[in-house]
This record gives sequence, structure tokens and C-alpha cells, in this order.
Amino acid sequence: MNWISNVVPPKIRSILKRDTPDNLWVKCPDSGELVFHKDLESNFWVVPGSGYHMRMPAEARLKSVFDNGQYDTLPTPDVPLDPLKFRDVKRYTDRLKENRAKTGVQDAVRLAAGKLHAMDVVVALQDFEFLGGSLGMAAGEAIIAGMTQAVERKMPFIIFTASGGARMQEGILSLMQMPRTTVAVQRLRAAKLPYIVVLTNPTTGGVTASYAMLGDVHIAEPGAVIGFAGARVIEQTIREKLPDGFQRAEYLRDHGMVDMVVSRKEMRATLARLCALLTKQPAREPSGEAA
Repeated sequence: MNWISNVVPPKIRSILKRDTPDNLWVKCPDSGELVFHKDLESNFWVVPGSGYHMRMPAEARLKSVFDNGQYDTLPTPDVPLDPLKFRDVKRYTDRLKENRAKTGVQDAVRLAAGKLHAMDVVVALQDFEFLGGSLGMAAGEAIIAGMTQAVERKMPFIIFTASGGARMQEGILSLMQMPRTTVAVQRLRAAKLPYIVVLTNPTTGGVTASYAMLGDVHIAEPGAVIGFAGARVIEQTIREKLPDGFQRAEYLRDHGMVDMVVSRKEMRATLARLCALLTKQPAREPSGEAA
């Protein structure tokens, strides 16, 4: 509401009205800085002033990894829909329909294959916009399918995790994905293929307790929350105040839980360097910039 709405008559107001999007400016949660949407997008969704890493859209994330932003989408297996007939305030099937319409994908995990500095890689991505990136049957099957593809193609496997944990609407069927994905990781190791995990904000619950912490190398984005139980739950359980920065990427790096904290601007080059090192290939110059 502004002075135009209060003073100018409706007919004249309709002439003055401009079709301006509401999301032209984005406010940094850390510093309060207002950033022009296009500037944020061109900076890999990192606030220029504070360095705060905003949540990055799945499509933009994939394009930022592959040479020239080009990749092939890999199919994900179909799974039974709502086998437990779960319902809370909404039916689980209705929640799935809403999230599929919102994101344009069938579930929380996307698979892609392409070139990273001219090296072939398979990438899995958890989309937090789809039911908080929660791990259910479809997500578990997709991760297993991605690892299987990596073994068959003899390519490194990279996963970007972002999840609140196991999907409660699928109960024990969701929890079963933890050991199943762990077995798939063992197949990667048996094939002597690199498995690199990029932990983004947030990575928690059953995801942290399974494949997210089984990589050959663990990379975290700056400021990412990584853990199993939430900080408040831990404080209430042990009745002690937790240290500042507990469960943040930098704290976990300093205490040996992750190998490195890498900014998004350096992520592609870091992943390429690690893939070359772990596959005993010479480091290559990028054949194309990320989109």
C-alpha cells in the first residue's frame, strides 16, 4: 500500500499501475542487504557483500557444474505411490501432486550426466523445494540408479545433498533407503570409482546418517547446517549449551567431520581437480564455462 493507492482514483490508478515483479530484490538473511535478483543469480546465488549462500535452484545448480551448462538428464525408477495410505492434515498423494506441480519433477532427487572439465561424471542432486528434499522410496531408488549408472559407465559420482531427513509419510519404507544406499556406495568403492559428497544447507537426519557421510571426499558449502538431530533437541537432551557455530560447515571442518568448505564460485574447479586426482588423470583445463 502506498500514496497512489490512498489518493489516486481507481481509474487513474489502473493507468499508473506497472507490471513489476515482486521478487526483483532479495534480502540477505545474514546481513539484511538487498540484492537485485539478476545480480544474485549471476553470482551463483551468493550475496556479494556478506558471502551468504542462498538456496540455489536445482536447474541452476546442475548448469553450474557441467561444461557450458550442458548435461543429459538420466531417468529415475518408478516406485509405488503412497503404499501406507498416509494422511495428516492432507493426503500424502495430494502433497506429492502439489510438489510435482511446483518443481516440475517426480521427486526430490534428479540425475544427470555430462562433462566436467572434459571428464565424464554422473551427478545426483537433492532438491530441497520438493518436500524438503526428504528421503523416500523414489529418492532412494534414484540415488541407487545414479550410482549404478556411474559403475556401468565407469565415471565418478558426485551428489549434492540438501534434506531434512527421512520422509515421515513413508515410515519404515523411507528408513530402508539408508542401508540400501549404503550398499550402493559399497558397489562404487568395489569398482574403485570416486564418490564425492557436496553438503549444502541443510543436510540433516537420515541422509546425514547414511550416504551423505560415506563419501571419499566431503565438501561443504559455507555456513551449511549439517547434522543428525537438531541443535535444540541436543541441548534439551544433554541439558547443556552448545558451542557457537555448532553443526555449521566451518565448525565441522575444524573438528574433522568434513574435508573442506568451498564457495560456489570455486566448486566446479574443486570438483574437477578432485575427480582428476582420484581417477589418476592429469588436471585438465575447462573445455567450457558453466552456464
